[in-house]
Amino acid sequence: MSRRDEWRKVLDAELRRWSAKPADELIAELRDIQVYEVELDSKTYQVEVQILQNTNEYVQVMVSVDDGSLPASISPATEIFVCRK
Repeated sequence: MSRRDEWRKVLDAELRRWSAKPADELIAELRDIQVYEVELDSKTYQVEVQILQNTNEYVQVMVSVDDGSLPASISPATEIFVCRK
């Protein structure tokens, strides 16, 4: 499995976790960028989650994952989702 495929597994799990939250919870938890590590199959991955837009109708959130290795981590695996208010 490639490095990006491994990142994708973590990204998919984090995306499911964050996108399941209601908009008001996302806004409260993401006042500042959230940066943390998760472990999967004895490997550590870096996760960043942040609000890109907070409008009257929706919240747009970005989730990014990488393993901290350079130069590959300069372009992390990233997904954006929208949560309607």
